[in-house]
Amino acid sequence: MQTQPFEKHVWAEIDLEALRYNFRAVKARAGALPLCAVVKADSYGHGAVQCARVFAEEGAAWLAVSCLTEAVQLRKAGQTLPILILGHVQPAYAAALLQNDITVACYSLAQARALSEAAVAAGGRVHIHLKADTGMGRIGFALRTDFDVAIREMLEACALPGLEMTGLFQHFSVADDTAPENVAYTAEQHALFVKAFHALKAAGREPALVHCDNSAGVMLHPDWPEGLPRERCMARPGIILYGYDPSDEVRFGQFQPVMTLKTVVSMIKEMQPGQCASYGRRFTAEKPTKVATLCTGYADGYPRLLSCGKGVVEIHGKACPVLGRVCMDQMMVDVTDVPELREDDEAILWGGTVSDTAETIARKTDTITYEVLCGVSRRVPRVYLEHGKIVDVTHDSMVIELVGHQDKLDAFLDLLDGYEILELARTGLTGLTRGVDDVVYVGTEKNRKLGAESL
Repeated sequence: MQTQPFEKHVWAEIDLEALRYNFRAVKARAGALPLCAVVKADSYGHGAVQCARVFAEEGAAWLAVSCLTEAVQLRKAGQTLPILILGHVQPAYAAALLQNDITVACYSLAQARALSEAAVAAGGRVHIHLKADTGMGRIGFALRTDFDVAIREMLEACALPGLEMTGLFQHFSVADDTAPENVAYTAEQHALFVKAFHALKAAGREPALVHCDNSAGVMLHPDWPEGLPRERCMARPGIILYGYDPSDEVRFGQFQPVMTLKTVVSMIKEMQPGQCASYGRRFTAEKPTKVATLCTGYADGYPRLLSCGKGVVEIHGKACPVLGRVCMDQMMVDVTDVPELREDDEAILWGGTVSDTAETIARKTDTITYEVLCGVSRRVPRVYLEHGKIVDVTHDSMVIELVGHQDKLDAFLDLLDGYEILELARTGLTGLTRGVDDVVYVGTEKNRKLGAESL
C-alpha cells in the first residue's frame, strides 16, 4: 500500500501557483519598485521557508520577519536574500546578526546604544534600518512628539560605532481604511516620513533604502513614496501575497487565497430526536440527523467561536453546518444532505467552494483574516502543491525534554530516523551547545521532496 506523505488528520494545503500569481500581481502594480516580501509569523501561517523560496524565485528584493529566530530559520534553509527584522532583537544577539548577515530595526537611541556596544564587542558592524514612528505609536523614533529631537537622536544613532545605517522605514496605521479622516491621517504619516528622509539627507546621512508602503499602501499608492528618490524606494506587501485583501474597506478582488484547510471524517452516525452532541449539550436533535465527526478542533486553529451552526464545512460539495461546540481536537457537522459520505472522506474547513473562507470566519468571529491564518497551529502539516502535485510537506518542530546523558539522546535520535535535524541544543552533552537547563530543543522538519513516482 502506498505510504501517505503526511498524516491525513488535519492539514493545510498551500497552493504555490496562487502564491506566485499574487506576487506577480503586486509586482505589476508596483512597477519598478522593489518588493520586500513579508514572511513573518511563518509567512502568516503558510510556511516561511517555502514561501520565501517562491518569493526569491519571483524576484523579491528583500524578506521581512519579526524576530531573530525567524531570520535564522531562513538562513539555515539556505535563503540568501537580504533579511530585515521589523521588531525587537536583544542587543546581546549582535554576533548572531553579524554571522547571519541580518539587518535589524533601530527604533530608539537607547536601543541603538546597547546594540552598538554589543556589536563592537562582537567585532563587527550591524546593519540597521531606522524605524520612524509617524503615527503608528508602536516602536520608532517619535517624529510626531518632537520632530527635531527625533531626527537628532536618529543622527546620533547613525554615528555610533558598530552600527551601519542602510535604510529608513515606517508603518501606516490606517492605510486599509477609507474613512476621510483616516485617508488624511495616512497622507500625514507619509508627509512626515518624507520630511524625515530629507532631514537626514541634509545632515549627511541619506538612507540608501526607504520603505513605507504595506499591502494597502502599495496597491493604493504605487506612486509613493512621493517626494523621495524612486531609486531608493521599496514596498513591503504582506497579507495580499497570501491571497487576502487588507480589510473589508480596502478590497482589490484580484488575489487568490493560498491556503485551504482540510480534515477527514472519522465517524458517521445517525442521531435520534432528543440526543445531544458535544460539550454543554448545545445541540439536541429534533429529528433523525446524520452527523459526521471530524478530527480537527480549536487546537488546530479552527475557532471555537464557530460552534453551534456558525461554521460551515464543505463535504462532497455540500455545505455542512457545525453541530454543537467545537472541541479541542474534534467537531461534529450535519451531513444529512450528503448521502454518499463515507468515513475517511475529506472535509474542507475553509477555502472550498461552499465552505467558509478565512475572511468569512474572521467576520463571524469578530477578528481579522490575519489572525485566522496565523492561528493554524504548528501541529498541522503544511502540504505544498504546484501544478496539482505535492512538492513538499512540512511537519511541526518538536520540543523534547531529556534528563540524563548522551545515551538517552542517542536513543531519541534513533526515533527521528528519516527526519532532517535542523538544530540540536543541550547543555552538558558532548558537542552540543546553547542549552537551557535539562531541555533538548530538536527542530525537526520532515521536508519530503516528492517526485511523480512517489505520488
